[in-house]
Amino acid sequence: MDTAGKVIKCKAAVAWEPNKPMVIEEIEVAPPQANEVRVKIVATSVCHSDLYHLYEGMHKDGFPVVLGHEAAGIVESVGPGVTEFKPGDKVMPVFLAQCRECDFCKSPKTNQCIKTWTDVRRESLTGVDSRLSCKGKKILLFGGNGTFSEYTVVKQNRLAKIHPDAPLDKVCPLGCGIFTGYGSAVNIAKVEEGSSCAVFGLGAVGLAAVMGCKAAGAKRIIAVDTNPEKFDKAKIFGATDFVNPKDHSKPIEEVLVEMTNGGVDFSLECVGNPAVVESALHSTIQAWGVCVIVGVDQFKKFSARSVDFTTGRSMKGALLGGFKSKDGLTEMVQRYMDKKIMVEEFITHNMGLDQIMEAVDLMQKAKCVRVVLTPSPLKV
Repeated sequence: MDTAGKVIKCKAAVAWEPNKPMVIEEIEVAPPQANEVRVKIVATSVCHSDLYHLYEGMHKDGFPVVLGHEAAGIVESVGPGVTEFKPGDKVMPVFLAQCRECDFCKSPKTNQCIKTWTDVRRESLTGVDSRLSCKGKKILLFGGNGTFSEYTVVKQNRLAKIHPDAPLDKVCPLGCGIFTGYGSAVNIAKVEEGSSCAVFGLGAVGLAAVMGCKAAGAKRIIAVDTNPEKFDKAKIFGATDFVNPKDHSKPIEEVLVEMTNGGVDFSLECVGNPAVVESALHSTIQAWGVCVIVGVDQFKKFSARSVDFTTGRSMKGALLGGFKSKDGLTEMVQRYMDKKIMVEEFITHNMGLDQIMEAVDLMQKAKCVRVVLTPSPLKV
């Protein structure tokens, strides 16, 4: 491409400070350096993790920043040492690194990579370095990705090559929410055929968890949410029962235990609320129930007693659904291409990048599942 080796000027949504609206700015994107790839973002979707950083995490060292991490695009150019990608490849960035060389990457026990937290600051969740700048200031990349931009530059260990025929405006939500929810059911909970499951929270992650439970052969999948408008959508992905905690005078865990004659085999908490974590735990059957924490909260604690586990229950945590990030994302896109998973059904709105705050408002009001933004519409 004729832009290789040159600084690219393009538009991006910049969050200059916490708890303030993002602003569409003209930014400069420098050429990729060693082991980096410059990507033209064709489509990117809004995830709650982006809003969490802007409105809840609000770490002082995490701004100014370009948010966004669920995206799909095309390689524009590569830096020295990049052998896995070439200009023109269809790719998707990933939040977790996968170097394939460290002890974590080589172990089947985890999807973590030691380089995840060397390239990205754990406290602020922003990349250590960035090729993006605006008005003379360096602009950080959320999760080392920064996809609310027409172009971004990411490390090659945070980029997955996907099927060359994959529709980029359809597959981008796979990058985090669907990836996380589906994998949490299949890889972490290891839902079994004929089992009963309860999924708490029916955002994109929860709906994907429902889809994962169905794919694993669960016989009964109970969808739990305080917004009954979400139940029709959950049914599409495989939910068999629907429970609104507001409809009951007793704790929701007691309701589920009564519904299932002792508790569900598997529960997945997809909200990120400590009280809901406790409900999810106690909704599982005492003898062998498995509770998976999928939702994230960095600040609040939940309570549990040793007796909650000595009877046979267990609790697990899930990060990106337990998938090895790059390999798993390539695999999930292939599953979509093979019509084995649903993706387009998660997309409720399509907008331009300049409408990003409208998309944020929809998510805050729970009026969407996934909004796909098109900063660089693909011209064929």
